[in-house]
Amino acid sequence: MEFRHLGRSGLKISALTYGNWITHGSQVDDTTAHATIHAALDAGITTFDTADVYAGTRAEEVMGAALRGQRREGVEIFTKVYWPTGPGVNDRGLSRKHIMESCEASLRRLQTDYVDLYQAHRYDYSTPLEETLRAFDDLVRQGKVLYVGVSEWTADEIREATRIAADMGFDRIISNQPQYSMLYRVIEAEVVPACEELGIGQIVWSPLAQGVLTGKYEPGRQPPAGSRASGGEGASIIERWMRDDVLHAVQRLAPIARDMDLTLSQLAIAWVLTNPNVAAAIIGASRPEQIDENVKAAGITLPDDVMSAIDYALGDLVISDPSLTKSPNPRP
Repeated sequence: MEFRHLGRSGLKISALTYGNWITHGSQVDDTTAHATIHAALDAGITTFDTADVYAGTRAEEVMGAALRGQRREGVEIFTKVYWPTGPGVNDRGLSRKHIMESCEASLRRLQTDYVDLYQAHRYDYSTPLEETLRAFDDLVRQGKVLYVGVSEWTADEIREATRIAADMGFDRIISNQPQYSMLYRVIEAEVVPACEELGIGQIVWSPLAQGVLTGKYEPGRQPPAGSRASGGEGASIIERWMRDDVLHAVQRLAPIARDMDLTLSQLAIAWVLTNPNVAAAIIGASRPEQIDENVKAAGITLPDDVMSAIDYALGDLVISDPSLTKSPNPRP
């Protein structure tokens, strides 16, 4: 396994980070979920990402139970706060009340005294940014959180948060968690340059474009039964890619992958890890054997000619409009 510094912090994380959005607590039974986490550990993955809202808080419980008994210093546990986790008016957002209460609840579910990274799951336009950053800083000072990150924030929001943290002496943001893949590159024009300047690393989700870049979806054919495109929470996100022109383009990537002696999944993961400012790619799994395939992408840097061939194969199907970083993105 390859390990990388997260931004300009001293924290090293596994270049492949295990995430349990959609799967644990919902689509996958607990026994299988535990098996996939143990497969990830066996493969050298030490970094695990979840969120309080996943599966209605169940995902954190499953992850906590699966990691119980592991040497706590040997793993990095990341979670998030923002989305509603209850019926109350304050059971959402980035107010001090919600952050402090959500952190305590996440620690209980994860069966740990602290999380290595606590992330603002989205930007909260209804709460003063200073209030949010002060609450995160207090959690760091209490030892319940070691580092602070954000998810799906714009370049301007990240810059402003960094400025306020510096002015107020708060713990600084070290990471952003955006959607990023061969097909979806909206962070490249503005977010990545800002983060490189500020020493903030990217932990990217959906490097496989919700499974489309695995090649399992074929043009003109129904999605395989039980796949993400066939229903469930992920179906609405994958819908944008379930077009014949996109699926044909993905098939054009197959010979590129073969020439590199990689599967399409490995090529897609290696692509995001080859790009600058990416500290880790989040991978999920519904079966342990999926872990075994995907970890082989760690440590692979794609040469320039392969990166160019990928761009040519996908052509104008790539979404790269930086204004989309300002639009609410679906979870995670």
